[in-house]
Amino acid sequence: MANQFNKCFPSFTLLDSEFSPGHRVIDNFSECISFNICRKGNNNKLRKQELNEIVLENLSSPSVAIIVSDASIKNNIAIFITHIHVFDKPLMKMIHHAVYVTSTEAELFAIRCSINQSLSVNNISKIVVITDSIHMVKKVFDLSVHSYQTQLITILSDLRNFFNRCETNSIEFWECLSHLK
Repeated sequence: MANQFNKCFPSFTLLDSEFSPGHRVIDNFSECISFNICRKGNNNKLRKQELNEIVLENLSSPSVAIIVSDASIKNNIAIFITHIHVFDKPLMKMIHHAVYVTSTEAELFAIRCSINQSLSVNNISKIVVITDSIHMVKKVFDLSVHSYQTQLITILSDLRNFFNRCETNSIEFWECLSHLK
């Protein structure tokens, strides 16, 4: 059975403007992007409380999209689940299955879909992404040569459009360790 999600188009295109120095999203909008990483040795109970507070604080605003994303692979089947909430209401829950993809491909696809869906909501000015794969999120902004840059072009292009709409638009990435659920 043909499944369009089985491939995340792993290839490299050096000529895309998203990778040109001075034109990159991370260069032009660095103040709009933040990473909140859980450091080794941090108290898990405090981290869980911090994440709960972030969610509760942001769910009271109709201009904030909260994304909770996770992906895993078992027996060569990737499952990625994304929950998107806006103003204390579930906007969308996406569950995708794909076979014979790497965990990197699955995570990038989950990030790509969730950001894309969040940006389709009118009046969104802030996106908060909670994920256990902060290392994958950092790959989105790592413009060194690797085989997933075609995926990254789409994510970066979407973010560029989002940041260009309003100079106060922002995206925050919060790491949530898997065992915190």
